[in-house]
Amino acid sequence: MPRKVMIVDDEPHMLRVIELSISKGAYAIVIARNGLEAIELAAREKPDLIVMDVAMPEMDGLTALRHLKAAPETAGIPVIMLTVRGQALTRYLAEDAGAALFLTKPFSPTLLLAETRRILGEAPAIAPQL
Repeated sequence: MPRKVMIVDDEPHMLRVIELSISKGAYAIVIARNGLEAIELAAREKPDLIVMDVAMPEMDGLTALRHLKAAPETAGIPVIMLTVRGQALTRYLAEDAGAALFLTKPFSPTLLLAETRRILGEAPAIAPQL
């Protein structure tokens, strides 16, 4: 059975880009469109990893991350946070809330897949190209 990755983003285009990037790793994909939906689906689907945007309607990614880490059934799920806001404060808040990784959009699809594999213990990370 393939490992499961949940993608959380409110923009259909970004959902598709992230899905195409991660699906090269042969993962089962679960999609949520906001933080509230992510919390509900994570508890039910038990993904192995969550890739989540910060800025979303209903509930933003940082708030959803805090809820996920506070709930015993989802606390152990690693979360990669993605955002166009590359500000140090946003990065700090994500890391402080328990994010496994913080990436700024636009991101390298190759790097996202490599980091997904690394976080899931499947392969070492590749160094980002400058």
